[in-house]
Amino acid sequence: MKIVFDDIKESVADNFKGGEKSFASRAFSDEKNKMMKGRLVPGASIGLHRHEGNCEMIYVLEGCGKMIYDGGVERLSAGDFHYCPEGHEHSFINDGDCDLVFIAVVPAQ
Repeated sequence: MKIVFDDIKESVADNFKGGEKSFASRAFSDEKNKMMKGRLVPGASIGLHRHEGNCEMIYVLEGCGKMIYDGGVERLSAGDFHYCPEGHEHSFINDGDCDLVFIAVVPAQ
C-alpha cells in the first residue's frame, strides 16, 4: 500500500502532550498501526510522555532538535533515527532555526 503523506490533510495540535507551541502532522492509521509525517516549527515541542502498550520509531527528514529520552538528551538531525521502546518516555524539541520534519511510526504491540 502506497501512502502519500502530502495528500493527507495536515492537522495542528496546540501544546501536544503538554509541549510548547503546536505540532502539525499528516497521519495514517489502521486498526493496528499509526504512521505520521510530523512538523515542529522552531521553539515547538512534543511534551514528555511514556509509551505504554506500544513503542515509537522516529526518522528525521529535515532540521534538527533534541530528544529527551529517559532523562538523557540525544541530538537528532536529518538522517537520524530514534527508537522509544514500550515503558520508556521521551519528548521531542525543535531547538533549531528551521522546521523539524520527521516520520513517526507507532506499531501495535
